[in-house]
Amino acid sequence: MLIGILQTGEAPDTLRAEHGDYPDMFQRLLAGHGFTFRTWRVAEMDFPEDVHAADGWLITGSRFGVYEDHPFLRPLEAFIREAAAARVPMVGICFGHQIIAQALGGKVEKYPGGWAIGAQDYTLGDHKITLNAWHQDQVTELPPGATCLAGNDFCRNAILQYGDEALTVQPHPEFDDSFIGGMLETKGKAVPAALVEHAETRLDDGKSSAELAGRIAEFFLKPRS
Repeated sequence: MLIGILQTGEAPDTLRAEHGDYPDMFQRLLAGHGFTFRTWRVAEMDFPEDVHAADGWLITGSRFGVYEDHPFLRPLEAFIREAAAARVPMVGICFGHQIIAQALGGKVEKYPGGWAIGAQDYTLGDHKITLNAWHQDQVTELPPGATCLAGNDFCRNAILQYGDEALTVQPHPEFDDSFIGGMLETKGKAVPAALVEHAETRLDDGKSSAELAGRIAEFFLKPRS
């Protein structure tokens, strides 16, 4: 199965040599499930020829806000709506989670409660999962047809599913603790010091990335008529 990665941003220059860029992280996350990958750099207006150019689509994180004015955003929203109508499965992570929600009729805002960085705990069904996060924007109103699968008091809409069309995740299952540690060192000045200090204490907490990778793979591989 070919997964098309729609790259909407880049990992920081200072971390890319060690950790790779976002597509590299997703390929590591989803290794072992039989996928092949191709990347389109949509933030640079490099778009697929149509929604059937891959068997499924994965939209990455980004430093941009989905409500901002950038040339690639409206074409990306149109692509998302077309893929949903054609029932080509999509997965969105962080920015990807937000742009899918906005494209399908939801609302995304800069959350007045501030930032979530580092390990965050979420209730998923009957159990807790822990994932690394790095965001201030959130989906604050669900689009029609979206079901919330997981959240917490800070981020109510952390994992959403849109039938067979899309599965989206606000935190970053592709960010390991080493990468988050690097983000704290290089980007930590942009967030309150208390959040950085707390995130540093949770770097070694167990994460649920493997569980999320399994859910993402299962979603992509689910038979569709």
